Amino acid sequence: MVEIELDGKKVSVAEGSMVMHAAEAAGTYIPHFCYHKKLSIAANCRMCLVEVEKAPKPLPACATPVTQGMIVRTKSDKAVKAQQSVMEFLLINHPLDCPICDQGGECQLQDLAVGYGGSSSRYTEEKRVVFHKDVGPLISMEEMTRCIHCTRCVRFGQEVAGVMELGMLHRGEHAEITTFVGQTVDSELSGNMIDLCPVGALTSKPFRYSARTWELSRRKSVSPHDSTGANLIVQVKANQVKRVLPLENEAVNECWLADRDRFSYDALNSTSRLTAPMIKQGGQWQTVDWTTALEFVANGLKQVKGEFGAQGIGAIGSAHSTVEELHLLAKLVRGFGSDNIDYRTRHADFANVDAPGTARWLGMPIAELSTLDRAFVIGSFLRKDHPLFAQRLRQAARHGAQVSSLHALKNDWLLPLAHQITAAPSAWVQSLAEVAAAVAASAGVAAPVKAEPTDAARAVAESLLSGQNKAVLLGNAAAQHPQASTLLKLANWIAEHTGAKVGYLTEAANTVGAQLVGALPKQGGLNAGQMLSQPMKALLLLNTEPVWDAADAAAAAAALQGSGLVVALTAFKDAAIPNADVMLPIAPFAETAGSFVNAEGRLQSFFGVVKPVGETRPAWKVLRVLGNLLGLDGFNQESAEEVRAEALGDGSGIAAKLSNRSAAQLPAAIAAATPGLYERIADVPVYGTDMLVRRSGPLQLTADARPPAVGLPTALWQALGLADGQRVRVSQGSASAELPAREDSTLAPNAVRVSAAHPDTATLGAMFGAITVQKL
Repeated sequence: MVEIELDGKKVSVAEGSMVMHAAEAAGTYIPHFCYHKKLSIAANCRMCLVEVEKAPKPLPACATPVTQGMIVRTKSDKAVKAQQSVMEFLLINHPLDCPICDQGGECQLQDLAVGYGGSSSRYTEEKRVVFHKDVGPLISMEEMTRCIHCTRCVRFGQEVAGVMELGMLHRGEHAEITTFVGQTVDSELSGNMIDLCPVGALTSKPFRYSARTWELSRRKSVSPHDSTGANLIVQVKANQVKRVLPLENEAVNECWLADRDRFSYDALNSTSRLTAPMIKQGGQWQTVDWTTALEFVANGLKQVKGEFGAQGIGAIGSAHSTVEELHLLAKLVRGFGSDNIDYRTRHADFANVDAPGTARWLGMPIAELSTLDRAFVIGSFLRKDHPLFAQRLRQAARHGAQVSSLHALKNDWLLPLAHQITAAPSAWVQSLAEVAAAVAASAGVAAPVKAEPTDAARAVAESLLSGQNKAVLLGNAAAQHPQASTLLKLANWIAEHTGAKVGYLTEAANTVGAQLVGALPKQGGLNAGQMLSQPMKALLLLNTEPVWDAADAAAAAAALQGSGLVVALTAFKDAAIPNADVMLPIAPFAETAGSFVNAEGRLQSFFGVVKPVGETRPAWKVLRVLGNLLGLDGFNQESAEEVRAEALGDGSGIAAKLSNRSAAQLPAAIAAATPGLYERIADVPVYGTDMLVRRSGPLQLTADARPPAVGLPTALWQALGLADGQRVRVSQGSASAELPAREDSTLAPNAVRVSAAHPDTATLGAMFGAITVQKL
């Protein structure tokens, strides 16, 4: 530690710290623009000039290292005059458009100009003008004349998002921030640049001119999308969500948000919202009152039970639903005599569970991802599946961590990968067995499965055997894999013999919570795969669109068409639910109270921030009333808190229920892959994961939401003689689709990439399995 004197006070800070850090530790504010605690130091705005004793001129606090006995004055005449001079230069070319600027009321330049700016300008020459730029549907760069060249946005792209999409051209007063030759900003974390911009140069295009900041009320919430459980500040005006910002939480999302967390709110105000219960009569939808709708559902369920027994009734929930909703859904189905309840709509291996009441989880605190020395990620489209987890691993890699991967393609995670194993999905078990064999050879123990390690497997094993803080992480594709249990078993063996932790990145906001409340079948119950591959006599669907959420879209569509009573609890009237008989309008996360359990097992509760639209009701209330109409016991809860207490208590016992053990039996040997057989590898597009992002207008205009193209390995591409964008027919059994094709040289030689969860691919079959490609 180094002790300095700051404005007459003694302050101790770590050696190597800057004066700015010492000021933060002392609670002293030094004006600044370019400095940000999460970014590298640029020292280019000069607003933080301070007086340092014995220094001939003021020095920038953000870039001046502390030394023992240093005496710093931040409010002396010399310091203040220097800061005022910098402010004068910053304002020389700044436009006088505060009244129409979206940043007005929360602008750093505006605030500091009050304290350090002059009452009038000495500058009489013509101000510079920077022409506006169109960089996509999320960020507005239409007023770049306001830019003060702090370069926060540039450094964010390089250091946090991992891709330099913005840079600076020219020099002096002619300098300007721009993209490369008119390209758009397409990062899944791009919205953070809006937060970082200290002026009104980068603003939110969806929010533009819709409200003044002082008109907005601010309320806390939790993101319903991926398993990070990002903390939100939801800003509301006239009972409508106008903007979503990050609520800083170092243990969860730091001060960042993924774009889907930030911009999915647009769907809340969509014209496709379901605002009243509807019943299909004579093939036409009729709006009815709640009493009629719920009695129709209750009588229909009773009739099905009387004719076919309770085993003909099933329920499928979404892991984007709350703890309270999934708890009551499971309780209702079981109370009615059925055990057909599940949330794992995209899974193929339903034996991959531990004891009832336990949950697969990350295996460590989220914050620990940033401090890993070694990481081996298996089956993950990491950047798009978990943008904020990818960001943490990116920070770890910047500090020297070795990150390795096993996937069907060479991953573009915008971070340096130490080692990559590329294999088609059916060969993942073999590849993992080879890594295990390499670990066994180094450790002098018997390998769990007989295998001959490749050079890539040995490299991954050597990486995991070195370092201190290590993790083997299984992604969404590994969880959805037909041999998920075996993959977890091998991952556990590797982790045990290398001193690493093992965990799932987990798919959705409440994947862990869904397991804890028992939203999956016990012995004898049907799982989601079975319920979505055969017609059911009655099916309750909570917050899910099976055609887009199922592992086998074609089979799910056929099963629903043949099912009896189909009840959709949904927030949208255009939900992709074939053969639905009843649609009950339930409240999305912004209109209801509830809880999510994120990947690390953290229980986070929230309240509704706006009143429900129309006749919309919280799903837990709908299920409670339905339970009463069915004559079931235990449906008398008066609040979401009461339901949560029944489901999880106070949350203190969650840690003891988190388990990544696998009971799978490893094979003695692994069968070789069939030569010449092509396999599908399916990603779920980042803006196709759930009902909200699919209906967010701004997100659906981004590059990531473009219609999917079939990714073909180079050898197959050349064999078919295709040109870029040429259409092909891809088939899985009797299911097929016609799509444009593109060459993807990163794919394994026998893997074909076709996205799931999109209307263009909804006629295809399973996310894993054999696939054929024909040139049209």
